[in-house]
Amino acid sequence: MEYLQSRIVLRVKSRLLVVFASILTPTLLLLSTIFNFQAHAKDVSFIDFPFLVHCEAGGIDRAYYLSKITPDGVAVYISPDNLAGTVTINGAAEPAMGGEGPGNCSGKTLQELRSAGQAFYLQR
Repeated sequence: MEYLQSRIVLRVKSRLLVVFASILTPTLLLLSTIFNFQAHAKDVSFIDFPFLVHCEAGGIDRAYYLSKITPDGVAVYISPDNLAGTVTINGAAEPAMGGEGPGNCSGKTLQELRSAGQAFYLQR
């Protein structure tokens, strides 16, 4: 008799688990489509970033041209001799992997580069 009761309790619990999962799965799917959890930079475009950034490192002046903007809002700048650096709308400029050491652009925000006359924008 005790064996039969434990089987009934187990059957009821498994049914409840299936019902819970069948409700939870579509709910989470709906929420994930409503609230897209991927990190995308909202309303960031080429207009927001300078077309050219002038930097000096080790006594050499270089022009870094805007190459691309990643989906997470990181702008990549490349010089004609294939040196690179990155910057975000609110972050500081950094040399990319294998780039030159700290020059007069490293650690500056776009606002600081603009104020120093090192950022050049396309006319709108």
